[in-house]
Amino acid sequence: MDWDKLRVFHAVAEAGSFTHAGDTLNLSQSAVSRQISHLEESLRVPLFHRHARGLILTEQGEILYQTARDVFAKLATTEAILSEGKDRPKGPLRLTTTVALGSNWLTPRIGAFLELYPEISLTLILNDSELDLSMRQADVALRLTPPRQPDLIQRHLKTIKFHLYAAPSYLKNAGVPRSPADLVDHRLVIYGETAHPPFPNVNWLLDVAAGPRGRPTSVLRVNNYFAMYRAVQTGIGIAALPDYMAREDVNLIRVVPDLEGPQVPAYFVYPEELRHSKRITVLRDFLIQEVAKSQF
Repeated sequence: MDWDKLRVFHAVAEAGSFTHAGDTLNLSQSAVSRQISHLEESLRVPLFHRHARGLILTEQGEILYQTARDVFAKLATTEAILSEGKDRPKGPLRLTTTVALGSNWLTPRIGAFLELYPEISLTLILNDSELDLSMRQADVALRLTPPRQPDLIQRHLKTIKFHLYAAPSYLKNAGVPRSPADLVDHRLVIYGETAHPPFPNVNWLLDVAAGPRGRPTSVLRVNNYFAMYRAVQTGIGIAALPDYMAREDVNLIRVVPDLEGPQVPAYFVYPEELRHSKRITVLRDFLIQEVAKSQF
């Protein structure tokens, strides 16, 4: 199988069109189309259904795409390992974590890491959905749930604690809740509906606030903890926020202080095949030190 044609096929399957694949490969739309046609002729099977709205993989095309995706993922891993320096860690490194953890805790500290290792080109991918590390959507992750894939290595970093916080402006207008039973009369900011919450039982606050009068009816749902934090800052309501996010904000007040939410473990996760990567080793050690120094 011609390697160049396979590379073009992989780009087309990823992009869903000849034009977008051409932009990625720096080829014309017609050149991409010719390469795919030649590949289909050599294999004697159609790889795409061609429609006015784009391309759809055929059954045979899907089989080839799954194999090509695995091959290119392995090659990306190999390239990353080979590019590492013999003495100092160097090369690209992609780290993914949730928007809240990345924005509030990680980003303010990452400058010190780059000062220590200037030859590492770091990319932060903030996404509340889990990226597939085995398919090299990222190299390493900070996650709030243990990995489900057997080929991933995990290192427990810290356990995150949650408490209730509100802004003085909200409490001035709505009053201060003294017990969990009082929460039914308050506006709560909770995590929005999603198929993949950042950790199990993400909306435990609704269960805590439920009582003989039912659940709270004044609720704002936001599918991002950083946005929830901003909503609380502006006086919209009360939210269960991670302590690393809210504790250092002198403008927020902790309410019902004896009430604690679930304790959520944070993990440093990376593929088994990158076990000996110097870049990942120094990043792991740096984060362990930062967690030890901070009120995470």
